[in-house]
Amino acid sequence: MGKKDKQVIAIMYDFDKTLCTKNMQEYSFIPNVGLKPSDFWEMSEKLSKKEKMDGVLAYMRLMITEAMKHDISIHREDFVKLGSSLKFYNGVTEWFDRINKYGQEKGVIVEHYIISSGLYEIIEGSSIFSKFKDVFACEFLYDVNGVACWPKNVVNYTTKTQFLFRINKGVTDLSDDKTLNEYTPENNRRVPFRNMIYIADGLTDVPCMRLVKSNGGFSIAVYQSNKNSKEISKKLMVDDRVNFAVPANYTEGEKLDVLIKDIIDQMVINEKLINLNEKQKSKL
Repeated sequence: MGKKDKQVIAIMYDFDKTLCTKNMQEYSFIPNVGLKPSDFWEMSEKLSKKEKMDGVLAYMRLMITEAMKHDISIHREDFVKLGSSLKFYNGVTEWFDRINKYGQEKGVIVEHYIISSGLYEIIEGSSIFSKFKDVFACEFLYDVNGVACWPKNVVNYTTKTQFLFRINKGVTDLSDDKTLNEYTPENNRRVPFRNMIYIADGLTDVPCMRLVKSNGGFSIAVYQSNKNSKEISKKLMVDDRVNFAVPANYTEGEKLDVLIKDIIDQMVINEKLINLNEKQKSKL
């Protein structure tokens, strides 16, 4: 980020159980193939262990085989349509515009990103898709008839971290590895890690949470009201993986809303001090 550029603050979200209330496949797809969510995920886990394959690839494969078994169409538009059934936590649909406005009032640009092991197509069909600067998620490749036939992009808990660096450097074209791997001083990157906020719900996001936190940004665990969700957030705090843990409520005035605004305030002040320091050093 050049000195004359406006400060950019990136808020990055997991999707399942972070913005929507459960795994996105559980709203429509899994019931459509006649399975209970627990049965589907058990089958996926068994496939993963049997074939020694990545768990994300296993669930994507299972989606195709189960749909074919039940003669359910798996064209791209079919997956996109599933996005309309997603249910979000309180305040999510109004969240993005409100936080953007707050950023504008503070003189910064707030951008929102998704980094998810869920399906891009389903997210695309959701009511909040247009609120994101970019979405990084799993995708299917489609044949000449438009039918899902192969994984195009796979995002698991470790590969998620590459997207932090893509946002950090402003290299969001997944085919561009050359620019991504070129050395760029942190202060010259589009979104320095100190201007990043990562929001997620579980242990699969630990690599991203830790990376953002250890590089000067903020990681936040959001949790549901059930005991298991709270225990996971508590463990993330105790293990120093996140800075804060708050309820998954995006409503104005709730803990998450207040926390994000406080973090934005701090980031704005921090950037001013860094710029002042650089200005003074340049005169020495």
